[in-house]
Amino acid sequence: MSKILIIYTGGTIGMIQDSKTGALQPFNFGRLNDEVPEINKFKFEIDTISFKKPIDSTNADIPFWLELASLIEENYFKYDGFVILHGTDTMAYTASALSFILKGLSKPVILTGSQVPIGMIRTDGKENLITAIEIAANKKGKVPVISEVAVYFENKLFRGNRTVKMNAEHFNAFASPNYPVLAKAGIFINYDYAALRPFQESNLELQKEFCDDILLIKLFPGLKKEVFNAMISIPNIKGIVLETFGSGNAPEFEWFVKGLEDAINRGIIIVNITQCIEGFVAQGRYSTSTELNRLGVVNGLDLTTEAAIVKLMMVLAKNDDIKIKKSIIIEPWAGELNISSSYK
Repeated sequence: MSKILIIYTGGTIGMIQDSKTGALQPFNFGRLNDEVPEINKFKFEIDTISFKKPIDSTNADIPFWLELASLIEENYFKYDGFVILHGTDTMAYTASALSFILKGLSKPVILTGSQVPIGMIRTDGKENLITAIEIAANKKGKVPVISEVAVYFENKLFRGNRTVKMNAEHFNAFASPNYPVLAKAGIFINYDYAALRPFQESNLELQKEFCDDILLIKLFPGLKKEVFNAMISIPNIKGIVLETFGSGNAPEFEWFVKGLEDAINRGIIIVNITQCIEGFVAQGRYSTSTELNRLGVVNGLDLTTEAAIVKLMMVLAKNDDIKIKKSIIIEPWAGELNISSSYK
């Protein structure tokens, strides 16, 4: 019989409406069964734990990710799977972070949440929670069907480090533009077994080292030389995620190219990812990206912004030399990128 741990970190899903004032307020997750009595019908054991100080997910940061990973590590041998209730705004960042931190993960870690609080009539939180629990508990024989970090939302299960938030208003808030949906929930839950990470029995090991001396720079027409140079000249910056146009293209202005070259000569690692929701960086396909190749900008392939930021933070914390760090960025760690998408 499966045993599942639900971890509440904060977010909209954990709110109920005060019957007198109508104001939203957090509810006691120790009484989750009262709010979602349907979970009592499961034929397996479900425990709940809540952060001492639940947070709005906009306040998620590296210490938060590590605290969450440590909770999983502490309870890893007690439970068959984990469901994390999380605010939607930074869920994709946390899913990416956990997929990298939890090295050797061989159990399901499913993040979910809601657009409407669980204590309101039209909430999407109940279905998201119920199905996330069922997915976390699902096994084929003695082996879990899911053995990776994933996001479940509005009838779909996504690989965590491939997930992006697409919509701030509708229930179908998330998507996985460059990777197949892992499962679709209708009358039955239908898994795409070819897309799932194969189960491998291994020891869980937490990767805890981060360096947050990085920048995210999104290019746009009209970006001023002074602004760009000011950003890349910030003291102690060690890495930049550069969101470029289309398939990895950037301006050919002399000041722009020289700014990148100066940054790289100072030891700053620059990772090129596309602003497009779907597709990949083909650095060198067009003349507007050949200079990036020459300078040594890292081709980020089909990394999401969220995965690129977290991965760069972790790579920068390693003691390897810059050349090795650059090569590590484009090595798949947890199914976060497709190396065959590189431009030949």
